[in-house]
Amino acid sequence: MVELPCLTVQAEEEAAAAEAEEEAGQYGRGGPASSSYFDSYAALQIHHDMLADAVRTEGYRDAIEGNAALLKDKVVLDVGCGTGILSMFCARAGARLVIGVDASEIIEHARKIVAANGLSEKVVLLRGTVETVALPAGVEKVDVIVSEWMGYALLYESMLPSVLFARDRHLAAGGAMLPSSCTMLVSASSHDKLAFWNDVYGFDYAHLADVDRKEASVELVPPETLLSAPAPFRVVDTTSAADAELDFTAPFELAATAEGTLRCFVVHFDTAFAPAGGVSSSFTTAASATPTHWKQTALYLKRPLALRPGDAITGTVGCVRHSGYKRAYDFSVSFAVNGGATNAQLFTMR
Repeated sequence: MVELPCLTVQAEEEAAAAEAEEEAGQYGRGGPASSSYFDSYAALQIHHDMLADAVRTEGYRDAIEGNAALLKDKVVLDVGCGTGILSMFCARAGARLVIGVDASEIIEHARKIVAANGLSEKVVLLRGTVETVALPAGVEKVDVIVSEWMGYALLYESMLPSVLFARDRHLAAGGAMLPSSCTMLVSASSHDKLAFWNDVYGFDYAHLADVDRKEASVELVPPETLLSAPAPFRVVDTTSAADAELDFTAPFELAATAEGTLRCFVVHFDTAFAPAGGVSSSFTTAASATPTHWKQTALYLKRPLALRPGDAITGTVGCVRHSGYKRAYDFSVSFAVNGGATNAQLFTMR
C-alpha cells in the first residue's frame, strides 16, 4: 500500500513527459538522431559556407532591410539563428526585439558575436529547439518570423516543420513570414556525371554507377546540359502550409528545347519574400544562375532517352520523408515522353 502513491506519481510524471514530447513534435524531441543533427551545426565550416554564399545571405539581407518599415519597433523570431546574422540584420533594420533560437552549440558563439556588435540589448538568443523553448517574459506573440530553413532540394533536413510549429504557436495574427514562399522546379538535363564509373583508371566500375543512380545527387549541374526550361511542380507557402503537406506527389510538364540525351532530372528551388504591405524580392538556386551552397539535385535515370526539340515530358515528382529518419527524404519520378511508355524510379537523400 505504501508504494501506490509512488507509482501514481511516477505514472503522472511519465504521462506528463509523454504529453510534453507529443506537444513538442518529432523535431523538438531529444535523442541520438536529434543530437547528431544539431551537433553537426556546431562546426564552423558549415556556417562559413552559408555566410559566404552571397546569393543566400545578401538575399536575406536585402529582403530584411528592404522591409525596414515592416520591422520597425516589431518583435522578430529567428528560427535556427546559427551565428546570428539574420537576427542582426533584423535589429539593424529597426526591430525592437529579436529572439534567436538554435539548439546547436553554435549559439554560444553567436552570443559573443552579438555582444561584439553592440546588439545584446536588442537580440536575445535562446538555446534549445523552437518547439520547447519559452519566449522571454512579457512576450506573448511575435510580429515577424524569419528563418533560413531550406535544405537540399528545398525540403531535406526537415527544418520547415519547426518553422511552421513556431508560426502556429508564436506568430501574431497578421504577422509576416520571411521567406513567404518557396517554389520547387524541375528541368531535363543531359548531364552525365555517372559516366566517370565506366572507366576508372582502366577498370570497369559500372556497378557503382548503378548504386549511385539510386541516390539523389547534390551537385552543380552545368547549365549547358539543360534540355528544357524549368517547370514548377510545388509551391510551399510558409504562411499557410501544414506539416502534412510536406509529403506529396505533384505533376510536372516539360518541353524539350534542345536535342540531346535525357540522363537526369534536375531539381532546384526559388525563394520569395513577399510580405503583405511590404517589398517583394527573391533569389534562385537554378543551374543557370549564380551557384549557391544548395547547388542542385540531380536524379539520374536508369534508362536515358533521346530528346528532340518540342518533345513533351509529362510526369510526377514525389517527395516523402524517410520513415526511419524524418529529416531525410525519398524522391520518386514517374514520366513519359510524348505519351509513350511510363518510366518510374526511386531515389534516396539521407
